[in-house]
Amino acid sequence: MAFDTPAGTRGARQPRAGLVRWANKMAAGRIRRSGKMMGFNALILHTGGAKSGADRITPVGWFPGTDDSWLIVASAAGARRNPAWYHNIAAHPDKVRIEVNGQAIPVAAEQLHGTERDQAWQQITSTAPRFGQYQQKTDRQMPVIRLVQQTA
Repeated sequence: MAFDTPAGTRGARQPRAGLVRWANKMAAGRIRRSGKMMGFNALILHTGGAKSGADRITPVGWFPGTDDSWLIVASAAGARRNPAWYHNIAAHPDKVRIEVNGQAIPVAAEQLHGTERDQAWQQITSTAPRFGQYQQKTDRQMPVIRLVQQTA
């Protein structure tokens, strides 16, 4: 499935890149110790930079998907634009992996659409109403991404 969600015309303000990198580094350390971030189950998403291809890490909350998959939301806390990691996955789908429970896992990422996305969104917002609040801040539909472990 395509990574095809355009930016919106309104939304929350995104912090500066330098601040985001520092916060991501701090949050990644916490996730490696506890597996949690802001009350959520969390993982560390590794992607290749969309332009540079350089390794990027992003801590994200996750929700259980079908068949032992992980669901993540490209919310950017309700910003007008999708987060950088969304564009990184679209540009380099072969460079996606996650860290969960002390394990590095190569994954295939797919954006959910239609009924499948609607069902996942209902699950996510009933578990974490914060995501519904993020959606109210912007007019873009927040992408829901399923991560599935790749087999050798």
